[in-house]
Amino acid sequence: MKKVFFTFASAVMLMVLSAQSVFANEAAHEAVSESLPIWSIIPFVGMLLSIAIFPLVKAEWWEKNQLWVSLGWSAVFIIPFAIAYGGREAVFRLLESVAGDFIPFIVLLLGLFVVAGGIAIKGSFSGTTTENIVLFLIGTILSSFIGTTGSAMLLIRPMIKANAWRKNKVHIIVFFIFLIANIGGSLTPLGDPPLFMGFQRGVPFTWTLHLLPLLALNAAILLTVFALMDRHYVKKELAEGRSPKDMQGGDKEPIRIEGAHNIIFIAMIIFAVVLSGVLPKTVDAFANGAGINIFDDYVFPYSSVVQCIIILIATVLSMVTTKKSTRDLNEFTFAPIEEVAKLFIGIFITMVPALALLHVHGSQLGISHPWQLFWATGALSSFLDNTPTYLVFLQTAGALGETGADVVVTAVGNVLPHMLIAISAGAVFMGANTYIGNAPNFMVKSIAEENKIKMPSFFGYMAWSCAILIPTFIIDTLIFFNPWMY
Repeated sequence: MKKVFFTFASAVMLMVLSAQSVFANEAAHEAVSESLPIWSIIPFVGMLLSIAIFPLVKAEWWEKNQLWVSLGWSAVFIIPFAIAYGGREAVFRLLESVAGDFIPFIVLLLGLFVVAGGIAIKGSFSGTTTENIVLFLIGTILSSFIGTTGSAMLLIRPMIKANAWRKNKVHIIVFFIFLIANIGGSLTPLGDPPLFMGFQRGVPFTWTLHLLPLLALNAAILLTVFALMDRHYVKKELAEGRSPKDMQGGDKEPIRIEGAHNIIFIAMIIFAVVLSGVLPKTVDAFANGAGINIFDDYVFPYSSVVQCIIILIATVLSMVTTKKSTRDLNEFTFAPIEEVAKLFIGIFITMVPALALLHVHGSQLGISHPWQLFWATGALSSFLDNTPTYLVFLQTAGALGETGADVVVTAVGNVLPHMLIAISAGAVFMGANTYIGNAPNFMVKSIAEENKIKMPSFFGYMAWSCAILIPTFIIDTLIFFNPWMY
């Protein structure tokens, strides 16, 4: 695998050294996107299949070689791309994906992971169905205000601790991913990155509250299904001689929080994210894509620089000011964020042609009804980054040229409210369909496995989502995006 790394590194160096110094323009990049063949997505498909299959057939090997597999598939994409379109274009696409998307993405996840990992909830938990539902409700609400990643990282360990006495707890983690790591982040632009991108393009900050009826219905359905399932498992656990008292070992300990000062650092991270969206609109020095010219015509925005710096400061402060004993209570390690970084670097690089093809041909798909936008955005957000997918279909809806008093005026055109609701819900909700649909999914899975919970495989998890989420989304379609109404 070291050969893969050196091959990848050498290829990048060759592209940089051979790249012409002439600045390109957007039209030139667009021309490349238009000429990409459909088979250019093969490395991306290979990356997804690797994530799905290797843990099943070569689990130990996979654990040791995730990064090399990611870099290997990245090389399979970037080297032929450089040969076909030139080193300069390849470097531009690599920078656009890694510097523009992956670095802010992983810095944000790292910050939330470290800071939330410094907050430990102590006390005696009973792991009853009612207690679990309360935690789900708290987490689902929090997701819209501190982000799905922040909420998931804050509550996953207390949830695991509360149910430590149980033998059957996979369903708890699965529903945790459904509700807290995904669906809960739908009410504000802070909840999930696609909604924040919509805010940056003119969607009013509070407009996403229009998704409240959808969120309420989905939460009610999923919590009802969970309650029925969980009560069944609780009865089974009690019949087999297990109870919450097995974990309490004596007097019941009151619930209290250690490391509460980390809430300040969570606030810093939220401030950094909001600031990165506000600065380009309010400060001339940050407007019109202003930033650091790294290579040729690729510019790393000043707003992203500010965001990353503030988040990293919050991360360092959290590490310095939080007691080791507090993190030990959470059994905190960097393994989950390392796994996300290793896998998503490959996903971000190899999905470049898939997103480019979608950007070029998205408006030609004949998608013009809310139910179509809901399912198209959702299906692609299950496997691709939901942020660019959201933007593509926002542009598609904006290009329809709608008029009327109720249209939402955005930077990409006027969008009818029910169309925007469909796009937003599809991008946020259906990220729960797969482990890779949203980054917190993988982080929750990794933390659960660190705590000796045997999670379903890639396809095993999809069996859960197809059985529970897809019927829920069909109900959403019939009630909110009825094909016979629009």
